[in-house]
Amino acid sequence: MSDQADADSGSLSHRFFDRVSIDLCRRERFCLQSVSRLDDTVKNVEVLVHSQDAKPFVLDGIRRFLGKPIEKVLVGDLELEQIINSQYESFRMGKLVERNEDPASQDIIQAQLQAVDSESDLLQAQASAPVIDLVNRILFEAIQQKSSDIHFQPQQDALLVRIRMDGILVDLEKIPKDIQDEVLARIKVAGRMDIAEKRLPQDGRATVYLGSKSIDLRIASMPSSFGERIVIRLLDKSARLYQLPELGMDSETLSKFRTAITVEHGLILVTGPTGSGKSTTLYAALKELDTTQRNAVTLEDPIEYQLEGISQTQINLKKGMTFASGLRSVLRQDPDIIMVGEIRDTETAAMAVQASLTGHLVFSTLHTNDAASAITRLLDLGIEPYLVASSLVSVLAQRLVRQLCEKCKQPLDLQAPSLGWRSKGCQSCRNLGYSGRIGIYELLLVDEPIRGLITRSSHASAIREHAVSQGMKLLADSGEEKVLAGLTSHEEVQRVTLRSSL
Repeated sequence: MSDQADADSGSLSHRFFDRVSIDLCRRERFCLQSVSRLDDTVKNVEVLVHSQDAKPFVLDGIRRFLGKPIEKVLVGDLELEQIINSQYESFRMGKLVERNEDPASQDIIQAQLQAVDSESDLLQAQASAPVIDLVNRILFEAIQQKSSDIHFQPQQDALLVRIRMDGILVDLEKIPKDIQDEVLARIKVAGRMDIAEKRLPQDGRATVYLGSKSIDLRIASMPSSFGERIVIRLLDKSARLYQLPELGMDSETLSKFRTAITVEHGLILVTGPTGSGKSTTLYAALKELDTTQRNAVTLEDPIEYQLEGISQTQINLKKGMTFASGLRSVLRQDPDIIMVGEIRDTETAAMAVQASLTGHLVFSTLHTNDAASAITRLLDLGIEPYLVASSLVSVLAQRLVRQLCEKCKQPLDLQAPSLGWRSKGCQSCRNLGYSGRIGIYELLLVDEPIRGLITRSSHASAIREHAVSQGMKLLADSGEEKVLAGLTSHEEVQRVTLRSSL
């Protein structure tokens, strides 16, 4: 295909996606799509795809708008929806790449933003358009980068925007200080928060859509020395659920954990810091269990994924629905399997233990550095040692390590790749050297000797020592296996396991 043809095609696509809204495409059932055609050579051509419901006069109008004859192609409704979503998503991503690569575009954006009247009403769309566009663009880019959080952090001279990618905060951009209040107020309006209240912390919620994706936003504001700080947690409702074998457990740990979760009753804990993938592991475990003949109920804060065949309940502290009070109500629902999102206090711990002793299989999480420390944590919460010994089945400690970017990783020693790998960074991984994450695990199975140690209130080190003698693999050991397999780096394993080894 000639350079001129490519230019014409790009101009056609740009004109279409820049001027024709996605809402119009969905309503009138059409979209522009670039397809490969095999002639003398492979070339890309633009076609107007449409469903059977598209009106002929609308399609003719679009062809006149594009200014050239263009082939029409009939597709099914589901395929059309997928094409619309993917085409507009690609166009928006292309615009973001242009913005990042062209310094002049940054100046245009800053000029637009600085032109906003600081006294304007944010609810007036015309006056607020640059700010609304800016916030939407930040959300779009964060979702595209599969970020878990967006931080709006006021500084003395600017509003710094950072996104958390694979557990690490990365600077996204700086916003001029003189429109900081407008940007933060826009986010608070979206979250139905009080924009006049700037002295007290607030929480808000909103939902945004990106094609077929539905993203829940959990918004939290807090006053700081240079203005309100806002953090947005992004929860992708359309994200797929993982299966246990996909999480990164070695075959031996996976086999043992699968056996542990098949017991009729008892307490199974997953431990680790915030953001270590505990909920993902619990969801994967619940998916493995047969819930067609057993009643499974969850208490969560928040509900991150929808589980088929399982009743899920959202904790609501403002209305008095805590983990403890919710668990009390759940026990009246004749459950067989209960998932408690987190054990935070003595009351919840006592009820979870009691439920596990009265014929229920209970899953929950704790914040501890390693598996053995979960036992001492329960004892510190005031649970009697003999109750912990009788109820606890297993403890799975875990961390998430960043995976080396597949496109730029290379062996540390070409002659001996088993020594480990490194990555130099590339455009695909935003020059970070990492892309995606995988779990490392430490599984403690409670046997009779460990029950005896718990009953005697033994130190976590004694419990850990016995578990290791019985084959328990420590977090650091699990991590080093991932290093030798070329999945991550020594530095990354040390970063996430340092505290567990202290």
